[in-house]
Amino acid sequence: VLIEPGYETTADFLASQSVEVIASMPCYLEENVDAQRGKGVFDGSIAGLRKLNECGYAKDADKQLNLVYNPQGPTLPPPQATLEADYRKMLLERYGIHFTRLLALANLPIQRFGSTLLSKGQFDDYVALLKASHQDDNLPQVMCRSLVSVDWQGYLYDCDFNQMLGIGMNVDNAHRLHLRDLAKLQLQGQAIRVGDHCYGCTAGQGSSCGGALS
Repeated sequence: VLIEPGYETTADFLASQSVEVIASMPCYLEENVDAQRGKGVFDGSIAGLRKLNECGYAKDADKQLNLVYNPQGPTLPPPQATLEADYRKMLLERYGIHFTRLLALANLPIQRFGSTLLSKGQFDDYVALLKASHQDDNLPQVMCRSLVSVDWQGYLYDCDFNQMLGIGMNVDNAHRLHLRDLAKLQLQGQAIRVGDHCYGCTAGQGSSCGGALS
């Protein structure tokens, strides 16, 4: 979007406000990115990242630029630290790109990815993989324990995946919770609404909005 007409000054604005940028970058190879996102997406991403670097991102301490990786198929992401080293080497050597951190996220079997799995007959196998890879040690750090997700109308969800599924926060089974309710609510200790998709955050090295958990 940073190179789209009308958005030429966006990178400068983000830098002036020290906004932390988290950018999806599913691979450091052009053919893999374009196969997943569409032809030309990789070149556009590289141009956008270079523009952010020129504005001080990943160079100045107050301008963080984090990249996000997620697998292309029904597999768990590889170890985040190892993958980050590969990204850093390839993007710097080939394109002169600097970034702050790589966040490795697991794909959850919902929405478009869930539909793709169903169409290929892989849905049940992937859910079974997530369940078999569950790690109790990830539970204290899952994002739904310390964050809430807010939709454009102000309604609250335990996480953004529940938001995509329309599973709203609900502490009294009476009404959907809204931002206006927060001031009078005590959320500490309240139950979090879960489903089979939640194994995507506890499987393997774990997954959250901050990347791997372990």
